[in-house]
Amino acid sequence: MLAGIARDIDNVVRRPPTRPALRTQFQVVALLVREEKARVIADESLSAAKRSQELKRLDGIATVLAKIAVRDTSLLQLLGEDARVSEAARAYKATVMRAGGLEPPEEPEPEPRPEPTSGAENRVIPRSVIQRQLANPFLAPDFEAAAERAAAKPRRLAGWELLEPLFQSFERAATGQPACMELPDPRPVPLPAGRELMPHQAKVVTAAARGHRTFLLADEPGLGKTAQALLAAQAADAYPLLVVVPNVVKTNWAHEVSMWTPLRQATVVHGDGEEVDAFADVVIVNYDILDRHVGWLGDLGFRGMVVDEAHFIKNKSSQRSQHVLALSEKIRTRTARPLMMALTGTPLINDIEDFRAIWQFLGWIDDKQPLGKLMTALEDSGLTPAEPGFYAAARSAVIDQGIVRRRKADVVADIPARRVADLPVELDGAVARSIRAAEEVLARRLVERYRAALQARGDDLATNRVDVELARRVAAAELKDSSEKSGGENVFTMVRRIGQAKAGLAADYAAQLARNVGKVVFFARHVDVMDQAEQTFADRGITYASIRGDQTTRVRDKNVKAFTEDPDVSIVVCSLMAAGVGLNLQVASNLVLAELSWTAAEQTQAIDRIHRIGQSEPVTAWRIIAAQTIDSKIAELIDAKSGLAARALDGVVAEDTSSTDVQLEALVGLLTDALAREGVV
Repeated sequence: MLAGIARDIDNVVRRPPTRPALRTQFQVVALLVREEKARVIADESLSAAKRSQELKRLDGIATVLAKIAVRDTSLLQLLGEDARVSEAARAYKATVMRAGGLEPPEEPEPEPRPEPTSGAENRVIPRSVIQRQLANPFLAPDFEAAAERAAAKPRRLAGWELLEPLFQSFERAATGQPACMELPDPRPVPLPAGRELMPHQAKVVTAAARGHRTFLLADEPGLGKTAQALLAAQAADAYPLLVVVPNVVKTNWAHEVSMWTPLRQATVVHGDGEEVDAFADVVIVNYDILDRHVGWLGDLGFRGMVVDEAHFIKNKSSQRSQHVLALSEKIRTRTARPLMMALTGTPLINDIEDFRAIWQFLGWIDDKQPLGKLMTALEDSGLTPAEPGFYAAARSAVIDQGIVRRRKADVVADIPARRVADLPVELDGAVARSIRAAEEVLARRLVERYRAALQARGDDLATNRVDVELARRVAAAELKDSSEKSGGENVFTMVRRIGQAKAGLAADYAAQLARNVGKVVFFARHVDVMDQAEQTFADRGITYASIRGDQTTRVRDKNVKAFTEDPDVSIVVCSLMAAGVGLNLQVASNLVLAELSWTAAEQTQAIDRIHRIGQSEPVTAWRIIAAQTIDSKIAELIDAKSGLAARALDGVVAEDTSSTDVQLEALVGLLTDALAREGVV
């Protein structure tokens, strides 16, 4: 019987995508094979020949399952010893066992979710938080919160199991269209000078302004989820606002706060939070250190919470998921209608049960039943899970709670055909300290050269005005020495070290993109950066191809074909020099530039590998920039001198600049910044 089910699964999985019901069948067969194998081994009544025969049959089924998992690698996670077994899987397992003449054992009652305790001994309370608590010790809860929860008790549906039918509704009542609530027509949104909101973004902000307070914002990457969340918080006056994000985008969130809501102060939690500003409007913390800060974060009095890359909490048993859920519950206890937003580019219906924790974070469900307005909508439908019409009604009810899913193709009129999006990242640890020290050494050497030149021509060293022409000559001399000499710190070695330091962060972001939108092109300048990125992808189980300068034409063509034609190859790692021209990689519409070029032309050539005739989707190039380093200065110079922004956004042809110009001006900037710190302007 198990062999027959396995063969059926094998036939269906050849025609992706893999449905949740098929995933359930796959997991149940694997569980039963594992249990039956253990039973056969322990059964002393079996002869050696009979035991060997039974084990051989079970191994045959296991081999079929392994081949299935190779075709759809997402099934591998269901084979783990710690893989979650859903209620649907338990029910199907019991059905299979009864059909096979076995009586399923009684399942134990699920244990209640424990309060997050791991790491409690490592929790900290920053000094700034203590100061805020002393300044406002009487932070009272909003008692409307309890009243609103009490208002939606199950009546007609009391006694029905509703959560599993809710999840199943996204399969049984699927329409083939992205799940998206009805959004209002966009209204004008107050924006800082020079900022413009696209119509699809303005619709979400308008919905928040009209009172909608929970959103599962699942737009594809590149459609501006961060700006939508920040402006929705402003429209809802959801301050202070807590933002939980992956480490790679933590600095970018602070940057986006300054861009879209400049009147609001953001603070980023690093390490033990010694530099955190507890009086800030927006508190940004990454998942990795949440366990240290969950205590004081829960008591700060947030009126809104945003969880970025929300698929990170899909495993409810993980500590980070438990911390996020505990924080969201504390916020709802204090505030009747807080703004709660879960951001993820992951498609909604790959495995809808992955969204159980997200729905709970948003307050739509708890461990046992739907809550609040969702329960009211199900009651008002007049249907029960025993009636076919229930599933369509349930799916609509969930979507109306605030699911927003737009693809690039859906809003193609709103966005440019191609654009460059900068992603600032914060370097930390010993590598970051060494890079800053190297910049200081280079800056001091430039200042010494500048002052020596002033002294040689008899100028007053105490002058407080920078001689720009002299600064350019000093920078040119340094650049010439850097080009002619090997060894020592110079602008080229420093940029290479920054690229090495960014490699892991850039690879992390590329992996997130690949998970969210499919194929991604990853560009780097240096071989060691490519090596580090490829190792990251290999560690994550992500299949990639590689295009390098030392490859033969045959190997290169084979790797290009693997990326463009094999659905399992998610990322192609390319050398800027070797793959920047002559390739057609338009199967992807997202590109990561892990290292900056010295000219905009080189970057544009890389972007043109996917922005070509025949590309059906808008193209986004994600430029990874190391904040507070010379990397930021180089990016500014490329944009300012070569019109990169105009070219990327509007197709404007601007005069390009040479790499020497950018290198020279980067050194001039380093010198003038160092002189400014000494009071010379």
